[in-house]
Amino acid sequence: MTTDASAEFERNEATPSEAMAASIAEHGTRGLTWVTVAKRAVVVAIGGVAIYLVLPSITEVLASWPRLSTLNPIWFGVAVGAEVVHFFCTIALQRLALRTKAWFVVVTAQLAGNAVTNIIPAGAAAGAAVEYRMLERGGVDSDSAIGGLTAFSLLGVGGLLALPIFTLPAILFGAPVSRGLENTAFIGIGAFVLFAGLGAAVLATHRPLVFFGRLVQRGRNRLFRKRPAMTGLDMRVLRQRDAIKSVLGRKWLLAVALTAGRLLFDYLCLLAALRATGSHPRPAIVLLAYAVAGVIALVPITPGGLGIVEASLSGLLILAGVDASQAFLA
Repeated sequence: MTTDASAEFERNEATPSEAMAASIAEHGTRGLTWVTVAKRAVVVAIGGVAIYLVLPSITEVLASWPRLSTLNPIWFGVAVGAEVVHFFCTIALQRLALRTKAWFVVVTAQLAGNAVTNIIPAGAAAGAAVEYRMLERGGVDSDSAIGGLTAFSLLGVGGLLALPIFTLPAILFGAPVSRGLENTAFIGIGAFVLFAGLGAAVLATHRPLVFFGRLVQRGRNRLFRKRPAMTGLDMRVLRQRDAIKSVLGRKWLLAVALTAGRLLFDYLCLLAALRATGSHPRPAIVLLAYAVAGVIALVPITPGGLGIVEASLSGLLILAGVDASQAFLA
């Protein structure tokens, strides 16, 4: 058996956390190939085109900078306070998911990983790797780090997709809403139902994960015929699922509360910022705009969603009845 084949076999037999650690270490020590450079160049090019397309929105936001002095100081203070609580809920949720009582290592790892994610096009993977390394060096168990970060991400996505449900009463029984926002809300609700159903099936049964693992493994082996064949991916995926379930354990109510809290206070920050500009929008419609913009930001086209968030959120706020200048300023 060759050295590469031995390493591949060991990774296949390792636990999910050990496999992830080995992969991160391998990518960290391996030199850049022309294929890697080409892939990253394509990602940067796509990000550049995306930023060019939404450049008018970025320009409008930057042009609003001098008008920040006109914001209502009370509402601006409320916005800052809401964002502080949002960060507290975020860190507390990560501590819960990571099963650690430490604050410093979680805060620094989260900030560093988030920074990398926000400055590199499609930097979510690199940000997660940095965060994982810092947590591991900070004394967090490898298994807890992998399972905790995965659980944290899934809770965040699930909470974001659930937000349009809370706007449904305002859409059905409130004042008229633009057709675009109404369709967006129903699409969001459908996405949440699909996400929740898939999540329940994955947590309760083995078959979906086994099928997915074998499908990915078969595709990978056919695509990379010259590399050692991957085996046992289905069992590794199942072990990772069980690790995520054990992360939350009996504290799922606290996890749900912290997930709701971080989204609620981030939304309140936006709402307070709008009030600071003198705008008085309908809170339920602003919530819908916030939820949709958050989902769009999950697509890693540009660093940190630069331009994509400005274009989508400002456009949705305008559809919600906010004056364009106030939307860009907020």
